Amino acid sequence: MNFNLTTDFTVTERFLRYVSIDTQSDPASKTQPSTAKQKNLGNLLVKELLEMGVADAHLDEFGYVYATVPANTAKPNIPVICFCSHMDTSPDCSGENVKPIIHKNYDGSDLVLPDDQTQVLRIHEHPDLKNQLGNDIITASGTTLLGADNKAGVAEIMDACYQLINNPQIKHGNIRILFTPDEEIGRGVDKVDIKKLGAYAGYTIDGESAGNMENETFSADGARLIINGVSSHPGFAKGKMESAIKIAAIIVAMLPFDKSPENTEGMEGFIHPVGINGHVEQATIDFILRDFEAENLERYANELRRIADEVLEDFPGSTYELKVSEQYRNMKQKLDEHPEIVAYGMEAINRAGMNAKLCSIRGGTDGSRLSFMGLPCPNIFAGEHAFHGKQEWVSVQDMQKAVMTILHLSAIWEENA
Repeated sequence: MNFNLTTDFTVTERFLRYVSIDTQSDPASKTQPSTAKQKNLGNLLVKELLEMGVADAHLDEFGYVYATVPANTAKPNIPVICFCSHMDTSPDCSGENVKPIIHKNYDGSDLVLPDDQTQVLRIHEHPDLKNQLGNDIITASGTTLLGADNKAGVAEIMDACYQLINNPQIKHGNIRILFTPDEEIGRGVDKVDIKKLGAYAGYTIDGESAGNMENETFSADGARLIINGVSSHPGFAKGKMESAIKIAAIIVAMLPFDKSPENTEGMEGFIHPVGINGHVEQATIDFILRDFEAENLERYANELRRIADEVLEDFPGSTYELKVSEQYRNMKQKLDEHPEIVAYGMEAINRAGMNAKLCSIRGGTDGSRLSFMGLPCPNIFAGEHAFHGKQEWVSVQDMQKAVMTILHLSAIWEENA
């Protein structure tokens, strides 16, 4: 089902423009946003929104873009909904000097990226390519990520704004737009002004395969294990030294094999060491703890304590401390309190010509935290694939389907008011 748009899609041109701007976030930075260059994209988005007639578009001091597409219907009491995507790209792979390539009319053959011909997209390694025959695939050139995570979502929301303004036959209430920095480093909504946003429900546009909608994420904790060893001169260390580095290594080696990311899938959680730092006298291990059931996170923390206790039995002069901090919680808990939010999203995907599929995501989104900040917020597909790496890709047609989904979703809220 289409709206018989009187304007062409602009999502592809927007996407190609946005990925050329380096917006990589930096987990070591203490500033907000973590990198000033993220504001370069934010300023461009504000300029484009103002040019299309979104009068209140602005970039705040923390790097957030806020805007409103005003209601065009006389119907009263339509809930305000918000569409959200993040502007930053992952620190895991360079986002500088991205050179996007459109591979027209994909025929199922290998896609060799020209600037590094060892980077090859093969259909058996990227299964969703089977659904893209005849479509136009966008990749980077082989030396950078593409930035489809999440500039595809940004471009889709921007095109949806353009279509809503230029196609007044699509009736809708007030639509709030939010573009965030620093999602990739877990700080994407640290400074969001929920009161200013003023929305009843939100939708992040940051998912993978076309037709998918995610109403469930991991619950997440961070854990830091601080090991205090015993230092002495290595030439006279026998019976004295207890190296915190070696203690840390033993602890990591004793982590449960069946609770690691490499050996879990589906609804299974994990304990994952993400960093080790230290010297003989003191060492730290940073972990992320993930599970769909929040109560299991405490079990994982207790498992770390059990392992540390067991290891330190052989190091009587050493001690440890485990500090656990909450990161985010499974958004399903909040979404189940407002079932229409997910139901309308599924209906919009179906109206846009796909078979809607409700999924869980082995990760988190800005929506995870927004849901617990008072904005229930599931995640809708953006079409991005193989994110955080040089083989990242998206198809033009999937981005257009995401635009149509946003338009239908805007209309469904108006219809049901």
